[in-house]
Amino acid sequence: MRPLERQYPVGAELVSNDHANLRVWAPDHHELEAVVDGVTTRLQREDDGHFSAILRAHPGSRYAIRLPGDARSYPDPVSRWLPDGPDGLSAMVDLSAYRWNDTAWRGVTLPGQVLYEMHVGTCTRSGGWRSAEGLLPRLRDLGVTVIQMMPIAEFAGLFGWGYDGVQWFAPTRNYGEPSDLQHFVDAAHQIGLGVILDVVYNHLGPSGNFLGRFDRRWQSTRHRNEWGEALNFDGDGAGFMRSLVLSNVRYWIREFHLDGFRLDAAQQLFDDSPDHIIAAITRTAREAAGPRSVIVIAEHEPQDARLIRPPSAGGYGLDGIFNEDFHHSCRVALTGLREAYFSDYLGTSREWLALVERGCLFQGQYYTWQKQPRGTPALDRDPVQLICFLENHDQIANSAAGLRLIDLAGEAPWRAMTAYLLLGPWTPLIFQGQESGSDTPFRFFANHNADLQARVVDGRREFLGQFTRFADEAVPSTAHPSIGEDVFDACRAGPDPPRAARCRQLFTDLVTMRHHDPTLGQHARRLSGATAGERTLLLRFEGATPSIDRLVVVNLDADVNLAALPDPIVAPPANHEWRVRWCSEDAKYGGSGIVASAPPERLLAGGRATTVFEPRALK
Repeated sequence: MRPLERQYPVGAELVSNDHANLRVWAPDHHELEAVVDGVTTRLQREDDGHFSAILRAHPGSRYAIRLPGDARSYPDPVSRWLPDGPDGLSAMVDLSAYRWNDTAWRGVTLPGQVLYEMHVGTCTRSGGWRSAEGLLPRLRDLGVTVIQMMPIAEFAGLFGWGYDGVQWFAPTRNYGEPSDLQHFVDAAHQIGLGVILDVVYNHLGPSGNFLGRFDRRWQSTRHRNEWGEALNFDGDGAGFMRSLVLSNVRYWIREFHLDGFRLDAAQQLFDDSPDHIIAAITRTAREAAGPRSVIVIAEHEPQDARLIRPPSAGGYGLDGIFNEDFHHSCRVALTGLREAYFSDYLGTSREWLALVERGCLFQGQYYTWQKQPRGTPALDRDPVQLICFLENHDQIANSAAGLRLIDLAGEAPWRAMTAYLLLGPWTPLIFQGQESGSDTPFRFFANHNADLQARVVDGRREFLGQFTRFADEAVPSTAHPSIGEDVFDACRAGPDPPRAARCRQLFTDLVTMRHHDPTLGQHARRLSGATAGERTLLLRFEGATPSIDRLVVVNLDADVNLAALPDPIVAPPANHEWRVRWCSEDAKYGGSGIVASAPPERLLAGGRATTVFEPRALK
């Protein structure tokens, strides 16, 4: 049981087997009552707007807060557990009761990681942390090193993506009990996997959010958010919201041993104060972890390099940022789709080369789609700080029907670009099911009351309207998107498709190369590249000695003979010749086979394939 002193500024904390310390922030009120297991107690008002009391309670006790002049009771706005959802009673929970087995776990740092994005509600057929735990050994064997969970803070309804969370401290009842989450993280650590959490600190959901009943200043009057009310991090009374976010950061790390965070839509975290909330989040996470290492990464649509610069250079100190440009260029190359936010990309080898050598493609140039410059100079940043991906939850769902890239692009080009992703110098991210060539769609789904559900459907339809091909009235499934139970059910993991074994073998072999080859991926001492056509990229990974150099050819065009190409990038090291080490068209991956070379006259890189060449000493 916890000591008598509080661990966090607000919420209910059990301090003995039959007592709890309850503290509530409600500066808009002069009196407050708590009802615990049917017993009403008046809370004592503190000078700064908090109310508190030591109450008789035990693990599992249900309680609510009563506000003066209000006929209904409300859950604690900082509940630790809501068994009946955000409209129900809060429950006391003793998080210290869990006995951890990860005392030797030292945490994770970003270099060398392979991230795996998981939606706990759909990654298995039954959903939930206990079920998802069964996937961990297979992911470890695949070479995944860090699980990135989509948001799990309590939200309204029986299913959803989690980005409309309203109770940051309460793991959603839809996936199990808080101890199930602790067990999931503990189990991951036991087999060497880190777990980071996608957190949404840019808005609160439209249903089940009662924070405004306690403090009207929780929302910003200075900034506007794309999805609702912007949170107040820099205006009058911002201290509470800042404290709430930073306490939540400490809470997830201390109580659930999480290894860091992915900040959702960080461009919507508005803060004009000297200590930006993003910098404060990052600093607080590292302090809370103590001797353990944690990683903090962010989705930030403008891709501002300031986020990943150290505080000493005026940055916010994050470990990494998502490189949306990587996805957009690769998707254009694979599908031909060039409208809406894909409009500024050509999907050519020149872009793929720039991604390798310079990171983000837009670093301050004019961005036609937004009619303004996009990005900031980032040539000084380590490539490992850029999170690159071919699929994530947003981008699959934004195809309206939620089709997977393997089916949109075809298997051969998909394999070739998968190799580009997993062998590059950045930090790769995989979305659930991608490793098995899943044909299970992933679409937007939510579970609200009828009126709100209709408005969300309208919003989703309006968003997809930027893609003219999705506006065809002859295609009802895209013109009038459903987001209800039928969609949720369709998105839950089903049986593996026939191609699953060969796709998993592809990922396993590539990730093994990434982890263990002394030259590829982030191990490259020096990396240079060239193009040999609009859809053919040449990459030279230089090792500590020339004998471990690697030549990687990403070729979405026809077979190409590199033997006499007038570019020294394809010249083998002295007294060596190139031989094929690996190819995405290997028959074991479902390919047509590896095209034969005959050095020095023929050095063939197969069409619609990625080929890895290594030096072989001449006899």
